[in-house]
Amino acid sequence: MEINNALVKKNHLLRKAAREQLKGNWGKSILLCFICNLIIALPNIITRIASFNAESNILLSYDPLAVIRGILIRAFICFLITLLLYGPINFGLASCFMKLVRKQPFRFENIFDGFQYFISTFILVLLQFLFILLWSLLFIIPGIIAGYRYSMAFYILNDNPEIGAYEALSRSKEMMVGYKWKLFCLYFSFFGWAILSCLTLGIGLLWLIPYINTSIANFYENLKNASETNSNIE
Repeated sequence: MEINNALVKKNHLLRKAAREQLKGNWGKSILLCFICNLIIALPNIITRIASFNAESNILLSYDPLAVIRGILIRAFICFLITLLLYGPINFGLASCFMKLVRKQPFRFENIFDGFQYFISTFILVLLQFLFILLWSLLFIIPGIIAGYRYSMAFYILNDNPEIGAYEALSRSKEMMVGYKWKLFCLYFSFFGWAILSCLTLGIGLLWLIPYINTSIANFYENLKNASETNSNIE
C-alpha cells in the first residue's frame, strides 16, 4: 500500500476536523460512547452483583481455596463474555465514527452492526490480543508498537467486511508502515486533556472519548484517501 505523503494531514488538522464534525453531534456521540463502554463493562457489573452473596457465604466458611476458586471462576467468566462483546461493539463504534467523519447519518443501532460479522470481529480481537501479547513477551515497547501496527484493523474491516480478520490485520500493518509514530503523537496530544478530565472526577472523559474517536477515524480516513489517490495516479 503506497501512501501519498503530500496528502497526509498534520495531526492538529485532524483534531480540528474532529471538532468541526462534532459540532451539533456532541450529545449523540457522548451517549454513543457511554453506551458502548457500559455494554463492555456490563459482564463485570452483573457477575459482581450475582456473586456478592455467594462470596459472602464462601468467606464465612473460612475456606481459602473456595474463595480463590470463586474469584478465578468469576474473572474467567467476565473475561470470556467481555471478549465476545468487545469485537462486535468495537466494530460498531468504528462504524459510527466513520459515518460521522464521512458526513453520513448514523443511528444508535449502528453500535450493533458488528454482530452481523460476529465471527470475523471475534477472531480479529483474538488475533490482535495474541499478536500484541507475543510481541510484549520480547519487551513492553514491541508490544506497544504492535498495538499501533494493528490499530486500523476495525476500520478496514468496516470498509471491507468480506475480507476477514487476518486480512484486515495485514492491511492495517501495511497501512501503518511509517505512520505508527504519527498515531502515537496523535494519541499523546490528548494527554493534557486526559489529566484535566481526571481533575473533574472523570466527567471530562464524556467529551474527550468522542473527541479522540473522531480524530482517530479522521486519521484512518486521511491515510485511506491518500493511498487511494496515489493508486489512481499510478
